[in-house]
Amino acid sequence: MVEDQVLDRTYGALADPTRRRLLETLRGGDARITDLAAPLPMTFAGVSRHIGVLESAGLVQREVRGREHWVSLRPDGLTLAQRWLDQQTDFWTARADALQDRLRRKGQAR
Repeated sequence: MVEDQVLDRTYGALADPTRRRLLETLRGGDARITDLAAPLPMTFAGVSRHIGVLESAGLVQREVRGREHWVSLRPDGLTLAQRWLDQQTDFWTARADALQDRLRRKGQAR
């Protein structure tokens, strides 16, 4: 149940293109919210709300340094989501392999 809630928050956070853009920007290193907001067509408060969603999903962390808020990626933020995707990929790969084997056997029976 807790795992489902974490996945819901993670995928919900990733569903928004602005939040994905913020994550891509943070791959370059820590950044101030002010710097993250500058190129975006929205208010500072709007960007701050997006950062809050990413924080609650465990994808970023915020650190206050003096009067500035710095944001960085959490390296383990996507671990559970990646594990879930890997399980789904394994399942569907096995199903596709079984279908391929069956079709191959059926073709040889002719």
